[in-house]
Amino acid sequence: MYILSDSIGETGELVVRAAASQFNAGRIDVRRIPYLNSARDVEEALLEVSACQAAVIYTLVRPDLREVLVAKAQELAVVCVDIMGPILSCLAVVTGKQPRLEPGLIHKLDEAYFSKLEAVEFAVKYDDGKQPWGLAKADLVVVGVSRTTKTPLCMFLAHKGIKAANVPLVPEVPVPEDLLGLPAEKVVGLTINPSLLHEIRRERLKTLGLAEGVDYANLERIYQELDYAQRIMHKIGCPIIDVTNKAVEETAAKILEYYRKGAGK
Repeated sequence: MYILSDSIGETGELVVRAAASQFNAGRIDVRRIPYLNSARDVEEALLEVSACQAAVIYTLVRPDLREVLVAKAQELAVVCVDIMGPILSCLAVVTGKQPRLEPGLIHKLDEAYFSKLEAVEFAVKYDDGKQPWGLAKADLVVVGVSRTTKTPLCMFLAHKGIKAANVPLVPEVPVPEDLLGLPAEKVVGLTINPSLLHEIRRERLKTLGLAEGVDYANLERIYQELDYAQRIMHKIGCPIIDVTNKAVEETAAKILEYYRKGAGK
């Protein structure tokens, strides 16, 4: 059996092997001829098939190549089965839309999927300032004080395929040199209304079963942290987004706007 395809031919081979498993005919030789891009490619492939007295399974999405294949197969008396054509026609009827007819799209989709997985793993690995020496690998680095939605933002951006790390800014903790060495367009700072942050941190302490009197939820301390963070962000020269009463999606949209502008430089 020959698999003729304008992509890699993996789909056709899977179908053939599934069908072959229903026969006690011994081993079936399956050969792929992928990336057929012209009528000449198709005709030459069919001549090879004819010489071997084999049959053809084809997964061509381009109608012009399918027409050439059918005509040449009839001329050479080669048995052929169209896998892709009937399914495309069926889906066109069901969806009311026309197919894009671009070879290899499924593999492009797979690449996008694995790119997102890689970005999610990156966000986890470089969350909360872990392994600052890896910040240079990030597409974006989000900075800000604790509870300014840095982690959920990075996870949201990861699902857009963007490798985002985040670094908390704490007065007592030196800013990583790796962060200060980054181009300003690769960094986004987050700030928030002090009173709102005070409430968020108080609720956080309640959730953890801790006393509210600690510095973490002290309003004066919060002002100090926000002032310190602002100084660091200005030193870096990065854009600063106020996340007060903003949903993660809203903040992410603004970050993506900055990112795309920076990527175009």
